[in-house]
Amino acid sequence: MAVSLSGRTAIVTGAGGGLGRTHALLLARAGAKVVVNDIPQNIANAESVMEEIRSAGGQASAFGASVTNEEAVAEMVAKTGVVDILVNNAGILRDKSFAKMTLDEFRLVMDVHLIGSVICTKAVWDGMRERNYGRIVMTTSSSGLYGNFGQTNYGAAKMALVGFMQTLAIEGAKNNIRVNALAPTARTAMTENLLPPQALELLGPEYVSPALLALVAEEAPTRTILAAGAQGVEQAHITLTKGISIKGLDDLEAASVILQRLDEIGELSTATVPASGMEQGQVELGKALGA
Repeated sequence: MAVSLSGRTAIVTGAGGGLGRTHALLLARAGAKVVVNDIPQNIANAESVMEEIRSAGGQASAFGASVTNEEAVAEMVAKTGVVDILVNNAGILRDKSFAKMTLDEFRLVMDVHLIGSVICTKAVWDGMRERNYGRIVMTTSSSGLYGNFGQTNYGAAKMALVGFMQTLAIEGAKNNIRVNALAPTARTAMTENLLPPQALELLGPEYVSPALLALVAEEAPTRTILAAGAQGVEQAHITLTKGISIKGLDDLEAASVILQRLDEIGELSTATVPASGMEQGQVELGKALGA
């Protein structure tokens, strides 16, 4: 049965093009009223997406605001009224090796991806808690989950969003606020000359958006990281292995043992997905008390 968002209102940031645009179009097709957000300089693009939605019979409005501007975001949320769904999609790139990257370039990427998502989420959070309903998606990345050369700023921001999502999902559970993360794979200007046409066609942003729709549905999971692209969907996990005990060892000896037994410590067959950060301490205390 098709996912329906009838009666729901969604804000999609950075929706004037690319992934944000395809997200907005699909949310509208599912019946949501969509606020197409982009920076003021790109408001014409946001309005174009708005018109696409309206032409297809959907409901949409456009709002120009940088996600780093608290006052503008607050105004957008106030004008929207009830916000059921927030898709934190806005982002920028300032790719360079860390040796060549300035601190300003690092801060800028952190501000847009991480702090921008925090600002937008904070603006809708109280309303979602009052109504006991909310669906929020953070846009993470394989660069954050696994690393990628030249993207220390981007990777740091994207992994920080996973931590933000993990805790928000725990805090929002009692109010039916489900918070998830999406790691998309889609073609960019950087890949245009690196991949063959067939691969580029498969990496269209439209192939990512079904995973986004699943993460904001009534039946959506929470604390889930979906990876999506090229008509494939995967799930990423932050896991904890069983590990070893170093009880009773001298500190210097313990460090040597850790190095010698790294393969055993990292044995994935024993890995679990903790329900919260407290489980690490519980695992470690269990080894100490049970050894």
